[in-house]
Amino acid sequence: MIQDIQPHHYDNQYRPVPPDRESYAMYYEARTVLVKRTADGITFPKFKDLERLNEEIYEDWIYLFTIDEERYYLVQEINREPLSEFAMENTEIFRSADPRYQCFAGITGYQLHNWYRDHKYCGRCGHLMKRDEKERMLYCGECRNMEYPKICPAVIIGVTDGNRILMSKYAGRAYKKYALLAGFTEIGETVEETVQREVMEEVGLKVKNIRYYKSQPWSFSDTLLMGFYCDLDGSGSITLDREELAMAGWFEREEIPEVTSHESLTNEMIMRFKNGEV
Repeated sequence: MIQDIQPHHYDNQYRPVPPDRESYAMYYEARTVLVKRTADGITFPKFKDLERLNEEIYEDWIYLFTIDEERYYLVQEINREPLSEFAMENTEIFRSADPRYQCFAGITGYQLHNWYRDHKYCGRCGHLMKRDEKERMLYCGECRNMEYPKICPAVIIGVTDGNRILMSKYAGRAYKKYALLAGFTEIGETVEETVQREVMEEVGLKVKNIRYYKSQPWSFSDTLLMGFYCDLDGSGSITLDREELAMAGWFEREEIPEVTSHESLTNEMIMRFKNGEV
């Protein structure tokens, strides 16, 4: 999956030390990121690539994380016009590009970029937020409101019935491949209750024997995904929520299409069932 970057090591401990010329500079605009394509895949600019036309770059930075011994920083409002080697690419590139550890860095940096952008001002009194020096936190100097990065819990659901599994396709999304049912956990709800509710809402089925598989950070949607398998309870006749799903149907193990990408928990769960591991 996208976070499986071994033998590289991701360290998210907050260490706001100043960057040097060899540090990575992560730059985002809307849903795009500044990258360079190479024979080995994608890479990000370093501070030395940007410093000539961005003298203030060593003053306005936000420490993100470290992978191995390389430090990654968020930079904002740079002059990038002469950077012919680099180009703005849609962040969806992180689903399929190489090397995988740089894709994980890119999408994790994008999640933090969005958080800093959306919390520039205090949601309580409207004053400018300040960055804490000891932890990844923003605080308001006027009303002392504190903000930490938010992670949304959500479930991925493999509904099984003997030798078949329920698969679906989303309605109105760019992603058109087969997926499992999924949904966000609501306030006051356990993740097991989320599984039951989402299956009932999206396809009108009851489930039982809900069992946890594993989790995955999914920075594309600020989400912590939790994967569950469960068994059909009663009739398998589907009532489709057409606002959420374009289709849903039962697939025998032998009918399941081979998954060609392995960045997501959804694809891993589908292939585990196809291979008889569930």
